[in-house]
Amino acid sequence: MIRRILSAAILVLLAIALLILAWPQLFGLDHAPLIAQAVSLRGAAIGVAAILIVLLILIALLFTSIRRFVASVAVLLLVFAGINGVVLADRGLGSIAFESPGATDLTVLSWNTLGDAPGADGIADLALEQGADILTLPETTQDMGYAVRDRMAEAGVTMQVFTIAFDQVSKARSTTLLVNATLGAYAIDEAAGSTNPLPSIVARPVSGVGPTIIAVHPVAPTAGELENWGADLDWLSRTCVGDNVIMGGDFNSTLDHFSRLDHADGATIGDCADAAKLSGNAGVGTWPTSIPALLGTPIDHVMLTDNWRVSGMRVIESRDGAGSDHRPLVVQLTPAG
Repeated sequence: MIRRILSAAILVLLAIALLILAWPQLFGLDHAPLIAQAVSLRGAAIGVAAILIVLLILIALLFTSIRRFVASVAVLLLVFAGINGVVLADRGLGSIAFESPGATDLTVLSWNTLGDAPGADGIADLALEQGADILTLPETTQDMGYAVRDRMAEAGVTMQVFTIAFDQVSKARSTTLLVNATLGAYAIDEAAGSTNPLPSIVARPVSGVGPTIIAVHPVAPTAGELENWGADLDWLSRTCVGDNVIMGGDFNSTLDHFSRLDHADGATIGDCADAAKLSGNAGVGTWPTSIPALLGTPIDHVMLTDNWRVSGMRVIESRDGAGSDHRPLVVQLTPAG
């Protein structure tokens, strides 16, 4: 009798724990320690659950005395994997469809370069290949930004370079933004502030005509940075507001962390919606490059206000060996009107 009660209690606790891991927003725990990290790895969680289910089946075949309990655990893991699979499928497992670009379309390329790792040629070649008008490059130094600008200028593309660096010791504490000169002159809005301890850039058109462009890099939600991470996400929510905003970069967070950050129906953060969610790519992992994209975590994003629509997007896997641990993503935006 005691054994049955104990088994039932363990199963109930396990079911609650798996439900929290599958949908922490239901309990307001999407920013909680450990859970914030775990929920971002939905694809990997499915893989781990599948392995455990196989092991439990083997255990059940070998030990008949605990077969019922082991089978119950396997069923719970199967439900857990199923919930994560449904969530990822709903968010989109990858779409590479692009409409023919129009004259007023913009192409945004976002890539955390892991401290300039792909080099100027690698970054510039990809930008030219994709026809990028805007490059948001976390962990990219000013010198690298200038080198990329020069490579693109050799191909006839003139880019403006903006960098904020909190120090010159760690390249991770630099963020660089490149904007095509055809969009007009831009300048950094110093009054807009930044994320901390990693920098973000808010650039506005000098003429007042054109999109506000934000290159972001919130800190990762590690044990010692959870408070800063939450503050960074709040800053994104306050900053991605207005009638014409494009925001891209390494957000160190997934859609599971944004439930409390939207200001309007259809928005993801502030007034901005997630391009990946709109285009069926929000289940495709951008980090790390060492595992398949569908097992990774989609922490790199491009966000946009509703004056734009997404007319194409993909996570680029062909640069997995370029040196960065992040995959670049490219988004084509078309004026909504």
